[in-house]
Amino acid sequence: MSELSGGLWRNLIAIQIYGANTGVGKTVASTLLGAHFANRKKSTKYNIHYIKPVSTGPNSDRDDNYVKLYARQPTVSTLFQFDDPVSPHVAARRFGHVPTDGAVLARLNAELDKIAHATPKQQGFKDITFVETAGGVLSPGPSGTPQADIYRPLRLPVVLIGDHRLGGIASTISAAESLLMRGYDIDAVVCFNDDSTFENAQYLQQYFDKLGVGAFQLPWIPKLEGVSREEETHKMKQYYDTNSRQEGASLLGDRIINRHMDRLKNMSTMASRTQSAVWHPFTQHKHIEKADDILVFDSAYGDFFQAKHTAKSDGSLLYPAFDGSASWWTQGLGHGNPQLSLAAAYAAGRYGHVMFAGATHEPALTLAERLLKDIGNPRLTKVFYTDNGSTALEVGIKMGLRAACKRYDWDGSQENIGVLGLKGSYHGDTIGAMDASEPCVYNKKVDWYRGRGYWFDFPTVKMTQGRWVVEPPAGMENDFGSAQSFDSLDEVFDFQSRTSRQKYEQYITSVLDDLVGTQGRKFGTLLMEPIILGAGGMLFVDPLFQRTLVDVVRKYTFSPTSSPIPEDQATWTGLPVVFDEVFTGLYRLGRYTAASFLDVHPDITCNAKLLTGGLLPLSVTVASSSIFEAFWGDEKSDALLHGHSYTAHAIGCHVANTSLSEMDNLHRGAEWRAYKEAWGREAGVERDGRVNSGSEREAASWSMWSKDTVTELSNHARVEGVIALGSVLAVTLKDLAGSGYTSTAALSLRDDLLSGGDEDIRIHSRVLGNVLYLMASMTSKRDDLRAIEKVLLRKLDEVS
Repeated sequence: MSELSGGLWRNLIAIQIYGANTGVGKTVASTLLGAHFANRKKSTKYNIHYIKPVSTGPNSDRDDNYVKLYARQPTVSTLFQFDDPVSPHVAARRFGHVPTDGAVLARLNAELDKIAHATPKQQGFKDITFVETAGGVLSPGPSGTPQADIYRPLRLPVVLIGDHRLGGIASTISAAESLLMRGYDIDAVVCFNDDSTFENAQYLQQYFDKLGVGAFQLPWIPKLEGVSREEETHKMKQYYDTNSRQEGASLLGDRIINRHMDRLKNMSTMASRTQSAVWHPFTQHKHIEKADDILVFDSAYGDFFQAKHTAKSDGSLLYPAFDGSASWWTQGLGHGNPQLSLAAAYAAGRYGHVMFAGATHEPALTLAERLLKDIGNPRLTKVFYTDNGSTALEVGIKMGLRAACKRYDWDGSQENIGVLGLKGSYHGDTIGAMDASEPCVYNKKVDWYRGRGYWFDFPTVKMTQGRWVVEPPAGMENDFGSAQSFDSLDEVFDFQSRTSRQKYEQYITSVLDDLVGTQGRKFGTLLMEPIILGAGGMLFVDPLFQRTLVDVVRKYTFSPTSSPIPEDQATWTGLPVVFDEVFTGLYRLGRYTAASFLDVHPDITCNAKLLTGGLLPLSVTVASSSIFEAFWGDEKSDALLHGHSYTAHAIGCHVANTSLSEMDNLHRGAEWRAYKEAWGREAGVERDGRVNSGSEREAASWSMWSKDTVTELSNHARVEGVIALGSVLAVTLKDLAGSGYTSTAALSLRDDLLSGGDEDIRIHSRVLGNVLYLMASMTSKRDDLRAIEKVLLRKLDEVS
């Protein structure tokens, strides 16, 4: 994907010819269109090109030779030719060399790019290229991948050739739906009219006209049974010469040109129209000086955006950019994932949306049962559905506060009940969730913000100079102890061997004694993002501190009326513990739950973002029975009166089930095992209750980003520290003017990564003050990540 230039050019019209099936006339349509554009009586003249990416069968039957014979000598080429006249995946295997999907795609892209850059350009001429596929839309390519998926990253506009034979109506509609589901634009459907009794062409034209897809009837080739080769050639030349000039071909040609021009116009105006009509999130619009500052995406696939170039050139208007924020932390299974698209389509067709209050449906029930099982927390028994991370936390805060107030006989409507949390934490943009964070750039200018709570300082973890370091906040060495250095991240998570626990307990207890005992303040919940605070600047909290904080809070007496600690281990004590795993959960850090790093079972946990693999908004707040019972009562007002019109929407729930299944497969697969082994060191070390007898152990804490690169970054002169865990890589840059969200130290690096260079992968990233972070998806390819690491290191050197 990183080698693709994009599928839209100013002076080149590239059309992909797909067929509803094999034998439907793709080559006839390609030839007819080639002949039409060669004969076209318009002001613009066209250089005609034909590309067959994959062909099977003997050389004597090659489609490119046929097109060259009858389409008035266009430039033709076949990229991969296999002699056996069978499906490409069989022919390639028999040939003894199976080109990868990436190789096929890169070769096609190079051919198109060569045509676009061909010099000299003749005045008044444009290039038009027809890329003809093999078989039907979902016929396998050489690797066995359906060809609609192989070619999808280029997303060339499609002319679909319908099937004029018996059963062809159904196969044509199915083919069109398969293309649309994958995000292709169908410029036209060609329905050959063979004068049969089936009347497919008439039906298909009416069907697609109603959908707004241009449908065109064209005459089928003449009957050739029993004629000589010479007579066949004569008849076919006559067929193409006559019908390429007829109205049907002319209207189809106009449709192709007009769609191309409309797309160019739309792309050229999207930024300015957006500047006029859209209010962007997290954006100071005064700083957007010109429309070109707005990034325009045409599409996305896998880990890459297809973004619009701002500079004019003969090359593609689009370039691929690695989605370095994993689309703001939601991307799990790659953009344009056909499995998720199919899941969404299925649930949309089965349910649409159905209300959820007092009702149920299979996707929501299946997801709830699955989460309760897979989270592995014996405390959790109930799943509450919301629509995004902030509202999931809003609900979690409501749950925790109610439970505490009910047990301690507090009146939260009259008394000031706060939350306990961590400095730098942020839990979302709804007003209640904002109040659960200390004042910061996100909330302090919000007029209703009050900041109800206390937020602890904490030691942080980072790699610097090749070592993992746990260091206290500046000036707090007496409270937390001096900085400690470790050989590996696994040692940081080895709580039994750590010596800081007693210091942490003393500090936390002394703070609570002052807050509760001396000041008389009341708190209703402990709210934390486990391991990494995302929006606060990718702060890696010492996990031992978080573990100790939970332990102390659960044993602490927050009210003189506190009941004795129950023997039931599933009942909350001290305060309800709420974990915000919206960012850190569901394998983002390499494990299903971030809580598992702490060996802690929260009373409430919140998930979103990766829940649906990055496709749809959906969130859950999962709670224990003792939290649920706090809303049990005779009056409706005792219930948790919270909900959304789209609560537990069936499409999101079904996509989530599909996504979690796929991520579970990845978790167990060879690709992730290789990542873990690359971060491990010794054989035979116990992991998750099992002993690995392989040559290398699988690290308990690991990253998709290479250990060598992370170490090299940590030794760089411009870098203050690095963290790498699961899919997350965060680089904190040195800034003499100060750190934090208002720092601008990372902005120039961010811009350099996006501008790229002649040989560079472009990287779209976001910064948090002096922190530049990159995030992989769960399906990122190692080769792409290694290439991105090289660009990052080189760009750091260039701006040093």
